[in-house]
Amino acid sequence: MEMTGGKGSAVMRRLIGEAAASLAAAGIEDPRLDAELLMAEAAGVTRAAVLAGLATVDDHARVRYAAMIRRRAAREPVAYIVGHKEFYSIELEVNRAVLIPRPETETVVAAALELIAGRANCRVLDLATGSGAIAIAIVAHAPGARVIATDVSAAALETAGRNAIRFGLAPRIELRRADCFEPMDGGPQLLRFDLIVSNPPYISEADLAGLQPEVIRYEPRIALAGGVDGLDFYRRIAREADRYLAPGGALMVEIGAGQAAAVAALMRAAGFSEVGTIEDLAGVTRVVRAS
Repeated sequence: MEMTGGKGSAVMRRLIGEAAASLAAAGIEDPRLDAELLMAEAAGVTRAAVLAGLATVDDHARVRYAAMIRRRAAREPVAYIVGHKEFYSIELEVNRAVLIPRPETETVVAAALELIAGRANCRVLDLATGSGAIAIAIVAHAPGARVIATDVSAAALETAGRNAIRFGLAPRIELRRADCFEPMDGGPQLLRFDLIVSNPPYISEADLAGLQPEVIRYEPRIALAGGVDGLDFYRRIAREADRYLAPGGALMVEIGAGQAAAVAALMRAAGFSEVGTIEDLAGVTRVVRAS
C-alpha cells in the first residue's frame, strides 16, 4: 500500500502528472483537472483532499485510477466515469441513458422557481426529463410543487426514479413514459398543469457531426437530435401545449444558442400572447417563456 504524506504524496503527484500528460495527448481540454477529479473518485475522497495530499493511494485505487484514465483518454465524459454530476446543488446519478445536466439548464429551474414561488399545490409537467434534473431541482426547492416527469426512454425514467428516491422526493414526482405529450405503454392521458418545462433535444442535423467526441460518442442521440433545423420538438410543444396548460399557466423551454427568435416565433404562431426570453449567467439567451 502507498500512503500520501512524504513519499506517498509524491507517488500520488506522479500518478496525476502522468495521467494529465496522457489526457493532454488525447486532446482533453483540461487534463490536470480531470486527472485530479478521477484520482479523488478512485481514492474515495474529495478533490480538495487530493490537492492537500490527504488521500490514500493503495493498489486497488491505482487499478481503478488507471482504468478511469483509459476511459477518459477515449473521451468518455468524467460524469459517466464517476457516475454522478452536480446540478443545482444536487448530486445526481448519471449514466449513458441520460444527458449529462449542464449548468445552462439551471436557468430553466431558476425561472420556474421564481414563477411558482409561494404557490400551493402547483402542478408542473417536465417533458424529456432524462435524469430528472429539472423535476428534482424544482421539487427540492418548491414545497408546494408536484411534478409529472415524462421521457420516451424507459432507461432514463429508471435513472430519474433512482434520483428521486435518493433525495426522498419520489412521493412528489410521478414518472411516466411518453413521447412528448403522448403517453406510451398504455399510460393515462396527461391533464392540465400550471407550468410546463422542458429541455428538449435541439441540436440540428448539421451541428450533430461537429459536437465534441464526449457528446456525440457517449451521450444518447435521442436526447440531442432535434431534426433538420433543431426545432422539431419546439414545433410539437408549441402546437400541443395549450391543451395541457391550466388557465394562467406558462410554458418554459430551454433553447440552444441562436434559436431564440425561431422558437419565440413558433410560440406566437401557436397562439401564445405573451412570449419572452431569459438569459443564462453567460449572457446567452437560454429560455423562451410563453403564456
